Parts: sequence; C-alpha cells; structure tokens
Amino acid sequence: MKNFLQAGALLLIGCASIQFTTAQQSLVKMEPVNFSQVTINDKFWKPKIDIVATKTLEACIYQTEVATPRIRNFEKVARKKGEKHEGIFYDDSDVFKALEAMAYSLKTHPDTAMENKCDEWIDKIAAAQQPDGYLNTFYTLNEPDKRYTDMSMHEDYNNGHLIEAAVAYFNATGKRKLLDVSIRWADHFDGLFGPGKRHWVTGHQELELALVKLYRITNNDKYLKLSDWLLGERGHRLAKGYTWTDWKDTAYAQDILPVKAQTQITGHAVRAMYMYTGAADVAALTGDEDYMKAMKAVWEDVVYRNMYITGGIGSAGSNEGFSQDYDLPNEQAYCETCASVGMVFWNQRMNALTGESKYIDVLERSLYNGALDGLSLSGDRFFYGNPLASRGQHARREWFGTACCPANIARLVASLGNYIYAKNDGGIWVNLFVGSETKQKLGKTEVNLKMETNYPWDGNVKLNVDPVKKGKFKIYVRVPGWSKAQPVPGDTYSANFSVIQMLLPVMVNGKNLSYEMENGYIVLDREWKKGDVVQFSFNMNPHLVSSRKEIKQNEDRVAIQRGPLVYCVEGIDNDSKAWNIIIPSGTDFKPTNMKVIDESVVALEANVPVVTVSADGSSISTANKKITAIPYYAWANRGRNEMQIWLPTKIKDVKINY
Repeated sequence: MKNFLQAGALLLIGCASIQFTTAQQSLVKMEPVNFSQVTINDKFWKPKIDIVATKTLEACIYQTEVATPRIRNFEKVARKKGEKHEGIFYDDSDVFKALEAMAYSLKTHPDTAMENKCDEWIDKIAAAQQPDGYLNTFYTLNEPDKRYTDMSMHEDYNNGHLIEAAVAYFNATGKRKLLDVSIRWADHFDGLFGPGKRHWVTGHQELELALVKLYRITNNDKYLKLSDWLLGERGHRLAKGYTWTDWKDTAYAQDILPVKAQTQITGHAVRAMYMYTGAADVAALTGDEDYMKAMKAVWEDVVYRNMYITGGIGSAGSNEGFSQDYDLPNEQAYCETCASVGMVFWNQRMNALTGESKYIDVLERSLYNGALDGLSLSGDRFFYGNPLASRGQHARREWFGTACCPANIARLVASLGNYIYAKNDGGIWVNLFVGSETKQKLGKTEVNLKMETNYPWDGNVKLNVDPVKKGKFKIYVRVPGWSKAQPVPGDTYSANFSVIQMLLPVMVNGKNLSYEMENGYIVLDREWKKGDVVQFSFNMNPHLVSSRKEIKQNEDRVAIQRGPLVYCVEGIDNDSKAWNIIIPSGTDFKPTNMKVIDESVVALEANVPVVTVSADGSSISTANKKITAIPYYAWANRGRNEMQIWLPTKIKDVKINY
C-alpha cells in the first residue's frame, strides 16, 4: 500500500458551506455532444453497436430474467409474501445497468419489443419501491430493519445506477415512470443524509455522478449539493461507529484523505473511477478548483505509474485495484473491464474541463483496448479481467456471479456517440475518429458535420463541413498522442504526452492550410461555407513500445502498437505458441488484411527469431519464422490460447511451456 502524508486527513467535519456557482460553469472548456445527436455509420464501430443492440442485450435480458433471480427479486418484493432474496446483495444494479444500455440502444436502434421489455421491467421495479421511496430488494426481503446500517452494502450504489438508467430511458423515450421512481428514492435519501443529518460514506461510489445527471435533467440543485456533500464526507474517518464488510482499510474505498487532498490513486479501481468522474462533474458545475487540482494529481499517478499499455488499470485481483507504483504484472493483470469503462467516463470529463487532448488520448487507449477486450466478437461472451498474457488458461464466459462488466461494456458501446465530438459557442472539437454525422449550432450558425474514415485501420480522415450559411468558427482536430512522435521511455507505457509541434498536412478544399496547435489540437479558424471539405491523414506505421525501467516485468521486452490499437501474438496464429517469440530492436512489421472469425482486422506480420525446444527438452534451437500479431481486443475468440503483449527482445527472456 502506498504511503500517505496524513496532513489534512483529520480535517474538521463541520467545514464551511460551499458556494455554488452553477450558472457560470467557469471550469468548462466545452461540452460533449450527446450521443443522441450523433449518427454513427462507421465501419469499425457500427457493427459493434449493432451486435450490442442484439446479441449482447439479448444475453443481458436472458441472464436477468431466466438464468438468474435478478428480476425475480423485484417480483418477490411486490408480492409481499415473506419470500427471501436470491443472489448477491448488489444484483439490483445489474438490472439498472442493463436498462441503461437498452435505453441507449433504443435511441440508435428503435425496437418496439425492446421498449416493451423495458416497460415491463420498469413496472416491476416501481412495484418494489417502498412507500417512503426506499428501493433495495436485498434489505426489503431479508433485513428491512437494517437499512442503511452498513455503508458497504451498495444501497446507494444500486440506486445510483437506477438514476442513470432512469435519465437514459427518459431521454430515449420521453417516458418518466422510472425517472419518477429515481426521484422518489433520491428525495428519500436526501431526507436522511446531508448537512445536519446523518453522515454517510458511500462504500462503492456511483451515486455522486448519478446525482449530477439527475440535477441536469431536473434542474433541482439539491441533487448537485448532495453529490458534493457525499464527496466531502470522505477522508474524515466518518466510518468510525459504522459497520462495513468489504473494505478493510480506508484506502480501499478512497477514504484515506479528503477528495480535495488526494494526490495518489488507491484501492478499488472501479470505485475510484466513478468517484473521480463524479468529482469532475461537480467541479464543472460549481467551479471548484480544488477538485481539479486533486484530480490532475491523481490522474498523473494513474497514467504515469499505474496504467497498462492497454489503458487497463487495477493490476491486483486481491482488491480489484491498485497496489504499488509500477506493479504491472502481465499474466496476473486484473484490469477489470468496468475499470476501463470508468477510465473512459473520467477522461471525458477531464477533457471537457481542461480542453487538453491528453485526456482523450487515454480515453481512446482504454476504449479500443482495455474496455473493448471485455466484449467478444460475437457479443455474447465476456471478460471480467483482461490479462496481458496467457498460457491458455483464460477464456471468455457467458456470465458472471458478479455481473457488472457485461452490462457496463454494453452501455459504453451503445452510447459511443457521447465521446466523438465536443463543442462550445465558438467551435467544435473532433475527439475520436469515427465515421459519423452531427448537426450543431455554433454561435448563431447551424453546422452539419460529417466525418468519413476507415480508422483505426488507416489514418485517412475527411470532414465535410456544411454550415447553413457562411460563418466563422473553429474546428479543433485532436492529434493523437501515439502519432506525435515515436514513443520514448518516460511514461508508464512510453507514450509522450507533451505537446509536440509536428507538421501534419491539413487540406481544406484540396489546398494545404496553415494552422496553430492548442492543447494538442489542430485549430482550424476560418470562415466556413457550405461544401467545405477538410482532409488529413495520420501515419499508421507500426512501432515498438518499451516500458519505463521501473516496470521490472517488462525489462528487455517490447509491445507492438499501430494507431490506437495495441497488438498481441496469439498461439492459434503462431504454431500454437506465443511464449517462444523474440522481437529484436528494429523489427519491421508489415500490415496485412485478415479475419478473426468474422471480424476483418489489420494484422501485423514479421520475420523474427522463434525458439523451438526438442520433444525431450534436451536441446533448444532458434530460427527465423513469420509471426502474426492481431489487435489485442480480438484475442481469445477462437478458443483457449497462449497470448502475449510484451515480447522478449533477447533469447534469455523466453519462457516456453514444455
């Protein structure tokens, strides 16, 4: 466990009241464009969104209704016949996350049967709500007299996901039954907890960010104030006198210091991501610089010392989270899918608050690698943890006892449009390169923007800019961190986050356009007219990446990256072996088209030394052979396999399965 300066840890609980400045939003540089305003027609992402809308949500519905008792618990509460709860005490949250994913899917894939299924679930949820607004099937069925006696029992976590689902479903359909259920619960909770009432430290953060969503849709600032109050409860040893079952030390739930005093990442990775996302949301609406200072410090600790090349975080399975700086084992990596989803959430908020592209660099890395790996190509198999090496013991599964990851990756993919563009009155930011269209009002000018690209397989991007009438505004184009320079040792995965002035040719209407760089973005500042076309292209040459020297597991090893994608070698493509391959410095990889099951990918091939051990183990030989590397997100879709991301550069580091 990390060591902490305890100064500030024992601050007085009765701190000064917070002045809200919600109207000015002084910290916000831009607002993400909502997914409902973005039409995705991308060759890479649209098939995945389609699969989630069908296969993934079909699996979620089956597991929720048939294979597990999740919906049945709500029915039991409504029957009031003294039946007992089945399953795990936080299972309600999986129902709500699935509903949220279904809501996003309804917006992009209207489906009457799916909407009817949502309404059926919502009726059952509403019937299980208690007269005072309380909603939790575990306590209502098993221990109604012990409500809110154990802060780690996820009562608030479950209902945070209820709120997120309710807001999403209201936005998708205009129906407010679930929204009204969530408001009644939030009002119930607000009546019990807050200044002058009971103290409460959320065991699993989630409610903080959900309350901000509820504030945004209701414009009732008591929800924003409650979110801020919950963040302020942490780090004051308020747990004394309470009970909890699942955190042995306060660092586990990020309760070791007040949020505004935190500088280092600790504990459970998903809880941390949800908390910092909530803190960013509150900072955006209150103008609280202290939250921003803390989050910037913690972000650097995560990204520079505790993040895998895949954007995965949380190396330890023992606490589903963080251990020591630079402790990043590969085969034993935990890297929960939900934690990578949380990295997408948090980094989106940090980008909107600062206008800096480095946060989207990390978002993109987590999205294309750490998070997407959690979903099978077929859409109905999942990874909970995402290791960076395997000797063939890892396999995707249909479901899990703790089933947060399937619905979490489903809701992320279904709402992908949230992360492509951002805007303010003066301009629009292109953050992700995804074939899509959106219509936005920039100042007094309404602009249709259409992006065409085959990213991540090639780096060519075309933007069709069609303002209704001529208008002057800015278009900001992110220059991805991986494209700025050949990676050099420095950050955890050897990416260079400094803003590098590089010459990326940009053409407008076929002519080169000069531009300035700002916070990692190309700034195209001009008067735009209907029919303008912007074109640019990123260098997609594969390159080798090395770790910092502090990461002993990767000493004399390299990884392969092309564009935003991290690559791995999988046994099925390499004579059933992945642990006998050597990648010398300067290895030249050639892109080649390939299919992994039905997924068309760009694979990488190279002739490199491959070690062979004789049948009796008495001799070792090395010969050059052609090897194939595939995108990491696509591995383990063809059965159990050996796999590695970090490959040795010297024969002494080869570890072969005999």
